[in-house]
Amino acid sequence: MAIHVVLNQKGGVGKSTITVNLAAVTADVLNHSDDPDGSSPVAAISVDPQGSAVWWASRINDLPFHVVQAHDDLENLTQLKNLPGIEHVYVDTPGWIDMAPGEEGPDALGKGDSADALRAVLNVADQVIVPIEPEPLSFDPTARTIEKVIKPRGLRYLVVINNWDPRDGTYDLNETKDFVKANGWPLAHTVIRHYKLHTRASADGQVVTEYPSNRVALQAREDFYKFALELNVGRGR
Repeated sequence: MAIHVVLNQKGGVGKSTITVNLAAVTADVLNHSDDPDGSSPVAAISVDPQGSAVWWASRINDLPFHVVQAHDDLENLTQLKNLPGIEHVYVDTPGWIDMAPGEEGPDALGKGDSADALRAVLNVADQVIVPIEPEPLSFDPTARTIEKVIKPRGLRYLVVINNWDPRDGTYDLNETKDFVKANGWPLAHTVIRHYKLHTRASADGQVVTEYPSNRVALQAREDFYKFALELNVGRGR
């Protein structure tokens, strides 16, 4: 089993979108129609009290993966490694992490139910996915997340540039890549592009695997399939 935690102190960087769509494409690859119970080996777990991923999933008629809201269920969060029949777990985390000033590691997350839930999933995580948007406002929160929470725990992690709009040109994209590389952080080869389809998907009750069959939708899907492949092929690096 592999547990992937999607984490960044900054809100609005697309953590729920990444969690839900990675779960969808992984399930699309792993689900087997000849399974007698039709059960999916993929789960999306939300420890975000706002429950964006769960609200989104509740609007989907035929959800291809399991989804659970568990921000207040510490006992079960500590047992994520023992979920029967599950091969991949994607964890959506709160839009804002309350960090204690000057602290690192377990103490950096402050106090409260959300912090306790986040500690629980990080304790069992195999990999942390750190989304960053191609804009300077994302830089400092990403640095705090990596340097104060992820690195002190010795967790494997991967930064992915999310929500890049090709119409904006490559200046901000390249600046973001340079910032990540200057800090020595591992950067995904995949860049997840901005599409209107992604911003409408939660309200429309769709995951990326259910987008219409047209050129734009195929390009939108491609990013998540490529990123899922990159995550699972490169887990040992």
